[in-house]
Amino acid sequence: MPVDRVVLAVAGRQHGMVTAAQLADAGLGRHAIAHRVRSGWLRRRHYGVYLVGPLETPHSAAMAAVLAYGPGALLSHYPAAVLWELRPPPAHEMHVIVAASGVKSRDGVRAHRTAHLDPADATRRHGIPVTSPARTLLDVAATEPASVLDRAANEARVLRLVSDHSLTEQFARYPNHRGVRALRRTTLTEPKLTRSEAEHRLLELIRAAQLPEPLTNARVAGYEADFLWPDHRLVVEVDGYAFHSTRRSFERDRRRDADLTSRGYRVIRLTWRQITAEPEVVIAQLAPSLLARSSTVSA
Repeated sequence: MPVDRVVLAVAGRQHGMVTAAQLADAGLGRHAIAHRVRSGWLRRRHYGVYLVGPLETPHSAAMAAVLAYGPGALLSHYPAAVLWELRPPPAHEMHVIVAASGVKSRDGVRAHRTAHLDPADATRRHGIPVTSPARTLLDVAATEPASVLDRAANEARVLRLVSDHSLTEQFARYPNHRGVRALRRTTLTEPKLTRSEAEHRLLELIRAAQLPEPLTNARVAGYEADFLWPDHRLVVEVDGYAFHSTRRSFERDRRRDADLTSRGYRVIRLTWRQITAEPEVVIAQLAPSLLARSSTVSA
């Protein structure tokens, strides 16, 4: 098989990425690699890691980051949450976990050294070596704001990627991890409110903040919204694992959000924990849209 076809086959399994070692195994020497870089057939992404021609995919940057640190490296932290679809892209900086000493961050990749990573927490998604969903949440808990962790944890439960058992295992495996406290607070102490209780609590917050009062359980564009401000074109939905316990309902809600957004509505989703434990954050999310619109109307 011609050398370039061998390289294309390898790159096709790695989101368009190849390493210098893989190029050498395919039969390309140093000068042949340099020639292909000059012609644009290879594009350097990290030291010893190249993108082959037009084969770039949405996951190429993540694969390149892992390949740059060699066998055993795993995508981690926020980029891993993006890969598991727990948070939206983009991840402006890639993060990898490496079980080796002397690793350094470089070229837009932040490297995290770990002395121990349980084999159960190393897996693959879309062919990319990545931390397990539960370990990903633990790392997110150590580096991201509570609001980001809250949404990621909620998505992980909705998608059934984690359970109380898998999260408890994380605390047992890594008792000294910096994310333990935040993840435990977010996932194991979440108040179990019913939908009506959560909606009532949120309505109390809105009234206490003297924000414009919404319509509740109102129809908009053929859907029922938990809270609707028609004049502000704002919809608020209360999320919780018990309310969205299947992948089908999760995807249905996201399609609805996209449809409402295309019709000019802003959709905000809030969780039980945000409503009960972070009322200031909730009001801070709602106030700019509501007060700005109110000021415009009154003027």
